[in-house]
Amino acid sequence: MFEFKLPSLGADMDEGKLLEWKVKPGDAVRKGQVVAIVDTSKAAVDVEIWQDGTVHELLIAPGETIPVGTVLATLLEPGEKPGAAPTARAPVAGRQRISPAARKRAEALGVDVARLKGSGPGGALTLADVDAAVATPAGSKAPAQVPAKAVDADKQTEMRRAIAAAMSRSKREIPHYYLLETIPMARAQQWLAGINAGRPITERLLMAVLQLKAVALALTKYPDLHGFFRDGRFEPAAAAHLGVAISLRQGGLIAPALHEVDKKPLDQLMRELTDLVKRTRAGSLRSSEMSDPTITVTNLGEQGVESVVGVIYPPQVALVGFGRVALRPWVEDDALCVMPTVVASLAADHRVSDGHRGALFLAELRARLQQPQDL
Repeated sequence: MFEFKLPSLGADMDEGKLLEWKVKPGDAVRKGQVVAIVDTSKAAVDVEIWQDGTVHELLIAPGETIPVGTVLATLLEPGEKPGAAPTARAPVAGRQRISPAARKRAEALGVDVARLKGSGPGGALTLADVDAAVATPAGSKAPAQVPAKAVDADKQTEMRRAIAAAMSRSKREIPHYYLLETIPMARAQQWLAGINAGRPITERLLMAVLQLKAVALALTKYPDLHGFFRDGRFEPAAAAHLGVAISLRQGGLIAPALHEVDKKPLDQLMRELTDLVKRTRAGSLRSSEMSDPTITVTNLGEQGVESVVGVIYPPQVALVGFGRVALRPWVEDDALCVMPTVVASLAADHRVSDGHRGALFLAELRARLQQPQDL
């Protein structure tokens, strides 16, 4: 038997709220299968199981907020026989079982769920139970509803607090160094225009995909720039899982992973990037996408900035940034001309690498972008 614990879904996560179980006792599960949905300060995340097994007991009820590392369930190893019949277990600490929708409604209306009796399975509170509790008796005043905007504002405040905590930790613990490189982009632009000619808009490649692939390929030569610094030592990454910084419509930022970017063709990466952005903004991410990034790439070119110097997201050891592609004076073949260029930046951890290695990485990145047909 093994324990399924709440994983850390980022350096800024200390706890999460279990919203929903996607399995029940007795269900067989496979590695990578989504078994639960957990709400973090940034998004509701589909949590995947990390090995095959059979669900034995569910130890946490939906609606409970628990620290990272808490055992959510126990599972039987493949072929293992249970000592007792698997049963759904009541929530710990005497907490009331409650559906996610009911808890959300209760929080919005200020209802004390501990005083209510549930009519759902196992005595769980349902949405109907909460609505019945706030039904207005004759001659009494209805409870004031909390506006949706206020709930959204609370969520935004929580997200900003989480981001601030992670970035404060980063600047406090990581000895950053920074490098900038101006990269000519004429060849990449011309090649991209040729590839996109005649394609429908939905199938066109974006410059951001070329930049992501170039970063991933450059990392194959300089592996000390992606991985994790934990327990006083560097752990090199086994694959190039690039965290892509994505802004949320309501404010805030998430950087989920595109997996194995160095091994995938550009068309596949474009489809996966489009899907990742869509799901991120819809609040539908997988736990592997939140915990797997080996380096973060942020692109603020569309916002018009010339360059961006980022803060490393712990326990990662580097961050790559891109500004806008803009026309600038340039010397080509000893002649002055106008060239489309982009400023690429590197923020890296001095405990793992130094400026010399960082400069070589940026030179490799520049060289990769001069041969877009090879990306």
